[in-house]
Amino acid sequence: MFSKDTYVRRRSELKKLVKSGLIVLFGNNEAPKNYPNNAYFPFRQDSSFIYYFGQHRDGLVGVIDIDNDREILIGNDIDIEDIVWYGSVDCVSDLAAQVGVNATAPMNELKSICDKACEKGQKIHFLPPYRYDTKIQIMDLLGIHPNEQKAAASMDLIMAVVKMRSTKEPQEIEAIERACDVGYMMHTTAQRLIKPGITERYIGGQVDGIANSLANGNSFATIFSQHGEIMHGNPSGAKLEAGRLALCDAGCELDDYCSDHTRTMPVSGKYSQRQLEIYSIVEACHDYALEVAKPGVKYMDVHFAVCRLMTDKLKELGLMKGDTEEAVRAGAHAMFLPHGLGHMMGMDVHDMEGLDQRYVGFDAETRPNLEQFGTNCLRMGRRLEEGFVVTDEPGIYFIPALIDDWRASGHCAEFLNFDKLETYKDFGGIRIEDDILITKDGCRFLGQNRIPYHPKDVEEFMAQN
Repeated sequence: MFSKDTYVRRRSELKKLVKSGLIVLFGNNEAPKNYPNNAYFPFRQDSSFIYYFGQHRDGLVGVIDIDNDREILIGNDIDIEDIVWYGSVDCVSDLAAQVGVNATAPMNELKSICDKACEKGQKIHFLPPYRYDTKIQIMDLLGIHPNEQKAAASMDLIMAVVKMRSTKEPQEIEAIERACDVGYMMHTTAQRLIKPGITERYIGGQVDGIANSLANGNSFATIFSQHGEIMHGNPSGAKLEAGRLALCDAGCELDDYCSDHTRTMPVSGKYSQRQLEIYSIVEACHDYALEVAKPGVKYMDVHFAVCRLMTDKLKELGLMKGDTEEAVRAGAHAMFLPHGLGHMMGMDVHDMEGLDQRYVGFDAETRPNLEQFGTNCLRMGRRLEEGFVVTDEPGIYFIPALIDDWRASGHCAEFLNFDKLETYKDFGGIRIEDDILITKDGCRFLGQNRIPYHPKDVEEFMAQN
């Protein structure tokens, strides 16, 4: 938790941006795993609730009455039975005081507060809900069916939250740096353990253990797989095989903020010549993004600059052909890179994605082509600003089913060498990802320690550890 003044200031700024009405920010409730008293652990609070109200206890709702300049923390104090099982916690009034809120009320008064606001003609602002219990709560309070709640969510509140949370405060950047340092430990642990015969699941479990030991857990489910061509390949019981590549995409949450890195390592400890040829292209694209990303530049333009560089280099290997500009315009590069260059990151690993990526990663001048494969998966395209935190994660993947599908349909055949692609169906995939901060004049890596990613550095680290 940051200082009380932080949350007072944030709520004050939010009121100025939304201007009028009643803001209702729902905290999360415990989420049962398989019966009510066996909940998913650790409890994860809603990020926007943390941002404005700072508290991590379940069963809380924050109310900001802009028109009457009143703030209320809604929640029930725990009873003696809860204390027996879980220990004492601060009462709701103490939680409110810690973040500069003067008024509290039990949960059964929230309905009355909302009803009175409606009677007065106040607009009630809420964010798009993503948990079913919150959807039921909104239906009980406002009579809006869950299927209609995303459309009914307040655009004024969404845009205000996106504006505020997009630009990271110095204390937020420090928190992300700490999370990145744990990310370094996670990934170097994987690099130390990789060798033939070890299972994917074992290494994935060790990586998760670092996140659970040194942070508040993972920022997303760890990806560790020899099938790097599968974007979200979770660890299996398969044993690592000599000559293959192992891709690790993992991050942690620490002090409410995330890290997200990816590295691709040779199981044998040395990249083969063919692996090195593809890896070097991904490495060049990763480093090129760092050169061109800066305030005022659209991240969509950075993405396509990387795609053109990738296309040029794949043409040198004979995997692509034709005019580079035309190939990228046609989306031929998406055979190898079917996702965007990166996404916003902060309190959420895909920061604020629950508010709708159209508003988080794009604006009126940047809209992805939703009809084009690959381009429709961009999560970030808007102009960069100082204080933004984004991921830089180019990759090259050889997806057998995609190769077969495009070859059968003739899609982008003028730009792709399908005969040569056939020989790469057993390759897998390579991704390199880092978290970068947009600075006044450019950008920089986040985290004090750099996870090895240049080929010689990876090989040396694996050999020495």
